[in-house]
Amino acid sequence: MTGYDFSFPAELVAREPASPRWSARLLIHDRKTRRTEWDVFRNIGKYLPPRSVLVLNETKVLPARLVLRKATGGRVRALYLATEGKDIRVMADRPVREGESLVLEAKLSFRVGKRDGKYLLLRPSFPVRRLSAVLAAHGTTPIPPYIKNPPLSEARLRREYQTVFARRAGSVAAPTAALHFTPALLRSLRRAGHAVRFLTLHVNLGTFAPLTEEALRTGKLHREFYEIPAGTAAYLNRARAAGRPIVAVGTTVVRALESAADAKGRLRKLSGGTDIFIRPPYRFRFADRLITNFHVPDSSLLMLVSAFASRRTVLGLYRQAVKKRFRLFSFGDAMFLR
Repeated sequence: MTGYDFSFPAELVAREPASPRWSARLLIHDRKTRRTEWDVFRNIGKYLPPRSVLVLNETKVLPARLVLRKATGGRVRALYLATEGKDIRVMADRPVREGESLVLEAKLSFRVGKRDGKYLLLRPSFPVRRLSAVLAAHGTTPIPPYIKNPPLSEARLRREYQTVFARRAGSVAAPTAALHFTPALLRSLRRAGHAVRFLTLHVNLGTFAPLTEEALRTGKLHREFYEIPAGTAAYLNRARAAGRPIVAVGTTVVRALESAADAKGRLRKLSGGTDIFIRPPYRFRFADRLITNFHVPDSSLLMLVSAFASRRTVLGLYRQAVKKRFRLFSFGDAMFLR
């Protein structure tokens, strides 16, 4: 549908993260010289331009999957997506009736409200402010559908499918390019003269959804909430005006920065929902370098990466990475486009 397809052996889809985090392999591609190098992520500092500013997403993955019981005893698997007033929006794996009660455990249940396509509104029997605690106690961590039978316990998933700096809960998927950083690696980058700043973009289910004809026609994707602290935005605006390289760590950071930037390349709209669809030939307003993992074929994320370096270049790099047996996708290896 999009011309962004590539082939790969199924065994290259990583089923668990690299351990230690920084041991993931790294492809480095210089867009000006067209030189490609190969290393491990621990050495990312060797390839950063002097006085770079790394921007990372501090969203936190929620244990957002719940298994609920119908009155008949049947199970309903629900994925929490958002809170809407006193209700929560979920995606359920089977039909349920409006008004039906779904039980999580004694004294914890949900009343089915309106259905919106494949989504449901549920009214919890407890105050919605308690939802985070309920998810922590009873939920499980969602992982991408292309990762089959991961050898990870729920405890390991909560620890390893989370960045070391995750702070603001709200995502159903991790900003995976940032999984490779450790506190020690971040400290070493700061000591080398690089700056590290944080924003938030909560990743929702749309990141895994197949591209639709409507998205290609309208140029709009799924909507995600982002927020850039005012102090961070002021710092980034000054840094960019001074000519410092802005290194976006992950496609989520790119979406947030480009949504916030005005036509003159200054961060202005610091919070809100974004449905931005970045694809060639997109002219970037703020981000000028990108650290990212490898993305599935024919995805909006692969198109975003291609806007940095052209479809032909990126697909060529993917073919090289596959040939070198790089581990792919959310738990896989990384690429730096500089």
